Amino acid sequence: MRRLTAINSLLKRNNSLLQRHGFSQTVAQRTTSVCETETKIPKMPPFSYSPPPYDGPSTAEIIAKRREFLSPALFHFYNTPLNIVEGKRQYVFDENGRRYLDAFGGIATVSCGHSHPEVVNSVIKQLKLIQHSTTLYLNHTISDFAEALVSTLPGDLKVVFFTNSGTEANELAMMMARLYTGCNDIVSLRNSYHGNAAATMGATAQSNWKFNVVQSGVHHAINPDPYRGIFGSDGGKYASDVHDLIQFGTSGQVAGFIGESIQGVGGIVELAPGYLPAVYNIVRKAGGVCIADEVQSGFARTGTHFWGFQSHGVIPDIVTMAKGIGNGIPLGAVLTTPEIAGVLSRRSYFNTFGGNPMCTAAGHAVLRVINEEKLQENANLVGSHLKRRLTLLKNKHELIGDVRGRGLMLGVEFVKDRDLKTPAKTETLHLMDQMKEMGVLVGKGGFYGNVFRITPPLCFTLFDADFLVDVMDHAMSKM
Repeated sequence: MRRLTAINSLLKRNNSLLQRHGFSQTVAQRTTSVCETETKIPKMPPFSYSPPPYDGPSTAEIIAKRREFLSPALFHFYNTPLNIVEGKRQYVFDENGRRYLDAFGGIATVSCGHSHPEVVNSVIKQLKLIQHSTTLYLNHTISDFAEALVSTLPGDLKVVFFTNSGTEANELAMMMARLYTGCNDIVSLRNSYHGNAAATMGATAQSNWKFNVVQSGVHHAINPDPYRGIFGSDGGKYASDVHDLIQFGTSGQVAGFIGESIQGVGGIVELAPGYLPAVYNIVRKAGGVCIADEVQSGFARTGTHFWGFQSHGVIPDIVTMAKGIGNGIPLGAVLTTPEIAGVLSRRSYFNTFGGNPMCTAAGHAVLRVINEEKLQENANLVGSHLKRRLTLLKNKHELIGDVRGRGLMLGVEFVKDRDLKTPAKTETLHLMDQMKEMGVLVGKGGFYGNVFRITPPLCFTLFDADFLVDVMDHAMSKM
């Protein structure tokens, strides 16, 4: 009953927002009318903000400087790169003042919305006091945020180590697992992505993101992918592969298992039902600890729960997080039990910027906004609606092979042949470009580069969801 009341409240809020901006129809009414007028180019939702004129460097000038001064490994989306100069909530603006619906959120990073006033004001307030001090001195911002963060987690996950990124958080988590257990071997999943440093590149299992350097001590299990996996949705059969890896590829004892609750870079892949509980049991019997990589799926993004692992009914021994933790501020964290945390007291462990007052002030503000604006409930409501509409679109367009994900972490996989599941990489790029021209930005992922990654700010509305699907439908109808 309480959940139904919350959903009705969010529906009213979404519809009242539309009417406040001069749009007379409710979301439900509009969904019906779109089906009747699908040949028309969809109209972007109204928005009350217009940016001031931009007087910075042009797109051409920025491209020239990037080529001259920045890494040659950098790449960009779209045939014509997009120069984003400002953002407000779920929208971004280019150098000409054109507005785009941001359905990628800076790679699942913008949780509260671009330039959210609560986050901005908290950072400015802290900057005026002190920007940096290190944990060698006392400052209440780090301990206040740590306390608030711990309150969101179950079990004995009560100790926080702050970092600067998800890669750094996963590096620290893997090192702690090895120190705590006295073992070196770690089990990871094929198709996973955990970072691009030494240990995390070893745990990552996509050749696209791995360099030919020493990467030892990690065993990659068969990915429990319900769509492309060899065992379909049978989580138990996939879990047996982890058991075999430990028995035949290690001494029988391991340091741990690291896995994303939903694979992000790998193409928004949900793990087969029952997989994580079975694997956690297997790994713990082998003396290992279980690490939940919540870098992309954490902070209410999946809607039904605050943390992605909670939807699997498990409690990890270590949790890593970044991206949405700071709404774009460089910040990451590792949370674990007091017992495991104690291993770092064997030597001196220090992080210069970990727990920086400015960053932790931003992180604390993010938690307040998620709670006060009921963004978890919104992610569940809007994400469920969006997934339903995308599934209906799949019934219409053969190019869509699969629709998956939870809340506002959704994936759409494109294939040339549904039976063979031949990746439609070229078509995916074309569709991305066409949707950008109509004002919608989505991400791309998956090993074959044929999956839309839809991870917008959690303030995304029902109207935004409908607009995204209408634009995708229109673009696909023209292919």
